[in-house]
Amino acid sequence: MHIEVGTLILIFVVNFVYITLNTIRFMLTMKGYRNLAPLLSMVEITVYVVGLSLVLNRLDNVLNIIAYALGYGVGVRVGIWVEDKLALGYIMATVILPDTTSQLPTLLRSNGFGVTQSEAQGLEGTRLVLDILTPRNQERRLYAIVNEVAPKAFIITYEPKYISGGFWVKRVRRRFRQP
Repeated sequence: MHIEVGTLILIFVVNFVYITLNTIRFMLTMKGYRNLAPLLSMVEITVYVVGLSLVLNRLDNVLNIIAYALGYGVGVRVGIWVEDKLALGYIMATVILPDTTSQLPTLLRSNGFGVTQSEAQGLEGTRLVLDILTPRNQERRLYAIVNEVAPKAFIITYEPKYISGGFWVKRVRRRFRQP
């Protein structure tokens, strides 16, 4: 069996690029980027057709299939990493504190976060509940502040699909320059 190293590398790279683009395009689609996702998909499908044809024309060599599969796996991992670095969209964090007199809401506001606070009844009494909307690129900073001030805080985060109204959205976009 003749091993064509250049072909193996080409198959790996083409599939790696395709799957990385595929992963990013999927995440853009899920986050509502209705113009960018279709444009990226045109590049993605072109790369896919080239990569698939390279493998289908050389099915007699199992190393070509392995290179294709390896490019696929690495592409998924890198695509997730890229999307994590881009940190597109927003998160909604609910922080529940056992201390109703905590200064955390004031500290978060002074650090540019929009905070709505309320009191709630938990199993062991009254709790302070904070609702915080922030761009995803500020998520780790939010966690760091909460964990430093209130290490026993209970935190739940999720990505809202639709946000409308209130001063929150305008101020959050302006404050953190999220498009």
